[in-house]
Amino acid sequence: MSRFLALFLAFTLISLPVGAGGSSGVRIKDITAVQGVRANQLIGYGLVVGLNGTGDSLRNAPFTEQSLQSMLDQMGVNIRNANARTRNIAAVLVTADLPAFAGAGSRIDVTVSSLGDATSLAGGSLVMTPLSGADTTIYAVAQGPVAVSGFAATGRAESISQNVPTTGRIPNGALVEREVAGALDDEGTLVLELRNPDFTTAVRITDTINAFAAERYGQRVAREQDLRSVSLQRPYNISAARFLAEVGDLITEADGPARVVIDERTGTVVIGRDVQIATVAVSHGSLTVRITEGANVSQPEPFSDGETVVVPETFVSVNQEGANLAMLGGTNLETLVRGLNMMGLKPTGIIAILQAIKTSGALQAELVVQ
Repeated sequence: MSRFLALFLAFTLISLPVGAGGSSGVRIKDITAVQGVRANQLIGYGLVVGLNGTGDSLRNAPFTEQSLQSMLDQMGVNIRNANARTRNIAAVLVTADLPAFAGAGSRIDVTVSSLGDATSLAGGSLVMTPLSGADTTIYAVAQGPVAVSGFAATGRAESISQNVPTTGRIPNGALVEREVAGALDDEGTLVLELRNPDFTTAVRITDTINAFAAERYGQRVAREQDLRSVSLQRPYNISAARFLAEVGDLITEADGPARVVIDERTGTVVIGRDVQIATVAVSHGSLTVRITEGANVSQPEPFSDGETVVVPETFVSVNQEGANLAMLGGTNLETLVRGLNMMGLKPTGIIAILQAIKTSGALQAELVVQ
């Protein structure tokens, strides 16, 4: 019964017209971000130990050997004159994002990536690694077992691997030791930055916030600055956190330019909702030229002085599929997609046609080729 229900839902979703969903409102906090409230990137260099023979070869990774010697020196063990040949250790680069307002004692996730010729970090543990920001100040310290989603196995005649076994994560693996300076309440003026800059969206956000603020606070608090930002004047009798929470839950309409995005490497075509095409006549056909190289043996007549030679032979065939002239045009996305599908085109053909329509001036949208 569940299988039949799943098939019915899949068929229903496929059968829905493109424009059936329509445009719906979005929350302001889903399309904006508060200026200055952002994460900070951290980086550190460390060692992963406990690997099952899949670590760096110290001969090919001298920095791993130097790091091992320095770590053991701090513990009172001197191996400077020893010839270490362990394969249970790997040098790694540790990266993390320090969230905004993360206090001392909170934990964050870290990513561990191999620097040497280690084949896998599975089963290893990261030794205590300081993480610093761009100002070289240490903000967190990472340590713990590395979780790796991939694996690799190698034999004499065959090897197999899945995902990337030389990169892993440590959930809650870093302990924040220092807070980033700054407080939200110190800001009297707050700025909302649009994730997708657009003048219309900025004006709609401003009008929505002012309509709410006039009823809630008795004053207008928002003003659009440009296509990318909207400034907010926080009322004196409310905290910044509560003010942003109330503003963020307001529903508005997001807008954006008509745009067609084409990725020629993967054959991906993404057409925006507001894309329109003036009525044009389109003909698309494919020309196939096949060249086959062969050889033919030329045998002389009996009792003659001729020689047997091999003569190259080339076969050339040309096939051009017929293409009918079709009318293509649409005032909305549903009509446009239906017209392209009726022509029976593959993604490469759709890409070629859209580029040609843009050149003719009939495509009323921005064409982005990746």
